[in-house]
This record gives sequence, C-alpha cells and structure tokens, in this order.
Amino acid sequence: MTREYILTLSCDDRLGIVYAVSGYLTRRAGNIEDSQQFSDSSTSRFFMRVKFSSQASRDELAVGFAEIAREFGMEWQLVDRQDRPRVLIMASKQGHCLNDLLYRFRIGALRGEVGAVVSNHADWRGLAEAADVPFHHLSITPQNKDDQERRLLDLVTQHRVDVVVLARYMQILSNSVCEKLPGRIINIHHSFLPSFKGARPYHQAFDRGVKLIGATCHYVTADLDEGPIIEQEVTRVDHAMTPADLAAAGHDLENAVLARGLAAHLDGRIILNGSKTVVFR
Repeated sequence: MTREYILTLSCDDRLGIVYAVSGYLTRRAGNIEDSQQFSDSSTSRFFMRVKFSSQASRDELAVGFAEIAREFGMEWQLVDRQDRPRVLIMASKQGHCLNDLLYRFRIGALRGEVGAVVSNHADWRGLAEAADVPFHHLSITPQNKDDQERRLLDLVTQHRVDVVVLARYMQILSNSVCEKLPGRIINIHHSFLPSFKGARPYHQAFDRGVKLIGATCHYVTADLDEGPIIEQEVTRVDHAMTPADLAAAGHDLENAVLARGLAAHLDGRIILNGSKTVVFR
C-alpha cells in the first residue's frame, strides 16, 4: 500500500544535500510530490521539507535515511501522513479560540484530533463535551500550581498528546513544563509581538494610541512571550475605539492566526531556526 510521508530536516549548508535526499528517495521508489528548501545565509543553515509517497514503511525509510542524516549532521523528522496528531487545547475564561479550533477539527479543516480540553475554569465543560472531547478542570492557585502542572503532564501522556495549544489560556506555564515539551506548546498572544508583551495587551495598545492591532502565534519557551514566532496578522483600528472595542476586533484575528499556525505545525511545515522559524507554505 502506498503511503504519504513528510520529511523535514535542517543542517549546516553544504553541497549535495538535495541530491542526497532526492537520490535516497528515488532508490526507495519514493515519488516526490512537493519539495521546498531554504538556505539561511545569516546562519549558514539549510532547511528542507519533502512530501513524498512510497510503499515502504516509515521504519524502513527511517533506517536507511539515518545514514544520510549522520553524514550531513541533520536534525530531521519523518512523519507518516496517515498518523493523526493529537492535540490538547487549554483555555481560560475566554472561549472564542477554543470554540473555533473545535469546529475546525470537527469539519476536518485541521489535520489530527483533539485528545482533551483543559481549563483552569469549569466554564467550557459543556462545549468540550458537546464536541465529544474529554474535559479536565485544573483549577490553579499559587498553592497548588506545581501539583496541577504535574496533572497536566500526566494528561499529556494519558491522551497521547503531540502538541499542546494555549487557546487564550491565561496562566503562565512553569519553566519545568516548557522544558519537558520543547517545540510542542503553541500559544496565541493577543498582540503583535514583540510589542505589548505580558498581560492586558489591548489596554497597553489603547494607552499608546496604536492604529494597528495584531495577534501572534508562537512556540512557548521559558521566556514569557519570547518563543519563536509562527504566524501573525494585523487589522486597522482608530482613536474612537475603546479597549473593549480593540479586544472584540482582535478576537477574529486570534482565531485565524492560531488556526493557521497550528495547521502549519500539524502539516510539518515549520522548522525551528534558533529563536526564529522557517515556515514553508
């Protein structure tokens, strides 16, 4: 049976990388359907994404490709497109991003499935259960945060979660959680980072009299709102708008930007490049 695969890789730039990759796939009767590459002249790093089909199993392909990866010092990942990535969505009091993602998964607009919804409030239990998704209420206080984060990591294991999405989850994850899930936590920040980091960005934007507001989807690291940026969008606003007006205008941006960023991650179109990302379209 023919299967579809996504191969992503990065390494120091040098001659022969594309030839080695395409040659290997040809020898394994792999049919390349799409290939994209990027050479970063500022870091001398090379990035590549290949979508191909083959009758070989993932394990067979990976064993052979490992020799090429060693030769070129590659960081790489090979994904079988039939495998459905599992997502855990976290939300707080505002549910617009959660509702939007549940809908997109239900209609098949996002690849994969939602394994669970977690919130520090009980408000969205009905929404999750209506989507036939397990809901977990992890109330957070300064006294129980460590215990609740251990429960969160247990849920990641229990539900076989590949990526955690912070869909307007308004709690700061500890360094320990970030370090245990590197490149596996995606956040939507209701601001055009790096401007207006931290809490109440719409109020910060209002106080500065901005004419554009934005939203930023990024990977979460131990440094608050400093993780590699995946996707961004802006919309025009004016002097007559209140902070509440700005927030209302921003909700649609947040939905769209988070969905695009998550889709890119689930489709294997993102490769980390230090504090930045390479996002293939």
